[in-house]
Amino acid sequence: MTQYINTIKDLEARTYGLSPVGGNQLLKGAGIVGGLVTGHDSAIGLNGTAGPNLSALYNKIYGQKVWSMINQEINPLSVLPKRQYTQSGWRIMTRRPLGGANPAFGIGTTTYSAGSALNTPHADEIGGVQENHALDSTGLQSVAPEYDTLFMSPKTVAHQFAYSELAAEMAKIDDGIGDLRAIVREDMGKLHAEVQSKMLVMPLENYDLDSGGSGSPSGAQTYADMERNYTSLHKIIATSAEIHELATQNIIASANGGAASTDISSLYGNTDRRASTAMGSSVGFMDAEVNMGDGYAATEQRTLTLSILNSLIQNLRTNGGTPKVILTGYDTIQAIADLLQAQERFIDGKEIIPTHGGVKGVKGGEVGFRVATYMDIPLIPCKDMPTTTHDTLTTGVSDMLFLDTDHLWFATLKPTQYFEDGINHGNPFGVGTLGNKAMFRTMGEVGCSFFKGQGKITNVK
Repeated sequence: MTQYINTIKDLEARTYGLSPVGGNQLLKGAGIVGGLVTGHDSAIGLNGTAGPNLSALYNKIYGQKVWSMINQEINPLSVLPKRQYTQSGWRIMTRRPLGGANPAFGIGTTTYSAGSALNTPHADEIGGVQENHALDSTGLQSVAPEYDTLFMSPKTVAHQFAYSELAAEMAKIDDGIGDLRAIVREDMGKLHAEVQSKMLVMPLENYDLDSGGSGSPSGAQTYADMERNYTSLHKIIATSAEIHELATQNIIASANGGAASTDISSLYGNTDRRASTAMGSSVGFMDAEVNMGDGYAATEQRTLTLSILNSLIQNLRTNGGTPKVILTGYDTIQAIADLLQAQERFIDGKEIIPTHGGVKGVKGGEVGFRVATYMDIPLIPCKDMPTTTHDTLTTGVSDMLFLDTDHLWFATLKPTQYFEDGINHGNPFGVGTLGNKAMFRTMGEVGCSFFKGQGKITNVK
């Protein structure tokens, strides 16, 4: 009698000599047991009838490979240049000897005088002198720039995990994953990198330690240990007016009659951003270029336009900055693409060649990757980029951070290291258990030496 193979069950029957009727029984030395697919078809059992007692004789085979269903990209950490942590602080010039601290050279009605930095000197008193002009006289007196100091302390980021001796051994038998240590170590390493990137885009309002504001996404929750994390780019790229507006809208708590509280306004040991108590107040040298519109109220959220993008880029370049990368969310990149498509223009692509320790990859070496660009500035997507949200505002697209990485870096005190000890290493007393403990650790901090060259677009939809 001719038998045709139409299904996988027919193939099993033909291969293992099983009965074609009610088949899928496989004869083994221990007796008659279910076939290879018995565990997936409960109707098949001994003699074609249901046999629930046979299910214990079948095990699903999962294989050793562990697949991750979680996006653990580390773009914020990747885009920052890495430098060696060689010093705790740095000096910066905050004001010209003449002309003030703004990007444009100030001209006004201030009388020339010795020993002071003039914000708005007379137009005829900025350096032009007569022949054989006397020193230390009108029009030629000593002036000096103003300086300030900033400092930062390295932060320690660590993640620990443990596994027992028994778990490690059992993973090698039955349908185990094999080397349990290698599998978990790989996934913990990804977590360690992902967490560091998450720190770099933490929302500014999470730094508020004054019980939060009524409009805060975290409510009255305070995060007392925020300063133990790397300093977020959102705190570095901020302004005194922005912080004041957060307090005005109750997204953060306010102190000192409306002035920003010290914990959210202080940065690198400086409280320059705390001076502003109203929108539009004079800015300090630590204020970045932030485009948030008229404020953070729900009615003040704006639709993202190319004009907003172009205006910020122009202001950054006027300030003397050169944005090297735009860090934002996938939704914002799509919104920009839609804007360009509507005007019959197309978003450009650019090849990015990463650098490490001053060593740059070479073209053709297959070490770069292509990304979208706007105005020839790479758009780097970040899954964790926050949006402007509070109790009355829950819509919007991701913020955009414009980074001048010539003046923004990650200072590495100690690069990521892996430590492990325990019974598998002959030292159970070191960990105090019949098992093993392991840890990833990185030490460093984010530094910035030019705030007006960094930009942010927020409160858009």
